[in-house]
Amino acid sequence: MNHPRAVTFLGPRGTFTEAALEQVPGLEQTERVPVANVAEALAAVAEGRSDAAMIAIENSIEGGVTAAQDALAATPGLRILSEHVVSVNFSLVALPGTRLDDIRVVAAHPVAWAQCTGWLQRELPGRAHLPAASNVTAAADLGASGAQAALSTPTIGDWVEGIDVLADRIGDNPDAVTRFLFVGRAGAPGEPTGADKTSLVVELPSDEPGMLLDMLEQFATRGVNLSLIQSRPIGDRLGRYRFVIDADGHIRDERVADALLGLKRFSPSVTFLGSYPRADGQRIHVERRYSDRSFVEARDWLRGLVAGEPSA
Repeated sequence: MNHPRAVTFLGPRGTFTEAALEQVPGLEQTERVPVANVAEALAAVAEGRSDAAMIAIENSIEGGVTAAQDALAATPGLRILSEHVVSVNFSLVALPGTRLDDIRVVAAHPVAWAQCTGWLQRELPGRAHLPAASNVTAAADLGASGAQAALSTPTIGDWVEGIDVLADRIGDNPDAVTRFLFVGRAGAPGEPTGADKTSLVVELPSDEPGMLLDMLEQFATRGVNLSLIQSRPIGDRLGRYRFVIDADGHIRDERVADALLGLKRFSPSVTFLGSYPRADGQRIHVERRYSDRSFVEARDWLRGLVAGEPSA
């Protein structure tokens, strides 16, 4: 994508999602539009009101962000362009003069609350949780929300005035990170780098025994590793699920392309979300029998047999 005019992200300003935008080159002159939720960010892209969106998709502590997974599955015409990883930690903030003993309710985004549970149980046991739309909103609404304190970002003082930091770096895991996806409108995927990831949403054809195994074998028999697989309800009735999948490799890799062909024959619905470079840049080791050359040689061998050539 060349010089997008506008990008959407979970607002308000100062969230971890906006911090992820700092990792995307070429956005210096781009308008950054904060929105209320992930679905709105993606809808703006699909409808042409924004050129791209940054969304949180996975946390190293809490796992997949289900709202983002569902929004990606439900919004047609999108492609993942890149992924970005941001270190996350949290501060406890309050209005000036507030003491820990004064706190009865803590406002926090649910993911932030989950990542600070140990500290909260030690220092503020029994306090109520007021869910907030974002880490910045939790702090900005102090005084009006009914909460006496909030879990927020370490840089919250740059965005919200008139608050005090009561405790800093209170996350239970100092190495916690969140993975973000930079999403644009559908287009041809970029060239493979050797350190790529392909994201899909796949439905099973039925709930008969062995269906999940059949789906997984489409990858296993081609040597494609899955770094993420998570079930999400389709929503039409109980017992019907789709699977959000991250596979190692690029759609232009022979083994991944062949796995997708197998999935298409097997599944009533396969949604390709994109092939894009891994954030960690880690190259994928592929056994020779799953290399592009191996697939090409096998096809040439079969073509020769069909043409009546003598078998080597």
